[in-house]
Amino acid sequence: MPNEKPILFLLRAGFPDAKHGPEGAYCPECATVAGILYYYPDVAAQLDIRQVDAPRPRPAVVALVGEENQSCPVLVLPEGDRPAGAPVAMGRAFVSGPGAIVTFLADRYGTARPS
Repeated sequence: MPNEKPILFLLRAGFPDAKHGPEGAYCPECATVAGILYYYPDVAAQLDIRQVDAPRPRPAVVALVGEENQSCPVLVLPEGDRPAGAPVAMGRAFVSGPGAIVTFLADRYGTARPS
């Protein structure tokens, strides 16, 4: 699809976690990526940002990159977008983990890099 945006999957904050009681928990890795996008709303507007529930399986992620790649955060690229070195699953390249995602955002969209 020519106008397809990369899809960024983040875990929804406040998910149940026995260690954290009724307040729930959040994923610090997802919060890192969300924080970068707070600094760069123009970049956020170029992504399709979707929040998913923490318990596995995560059907929306699995449908695009398979069960073995459902860790979040994950940025799933449009079909045919294949940056060098990006893993591919089910015909889609993806970038997984906060460090790799913020590096990809810097390379692709010109955001600053962490110091």
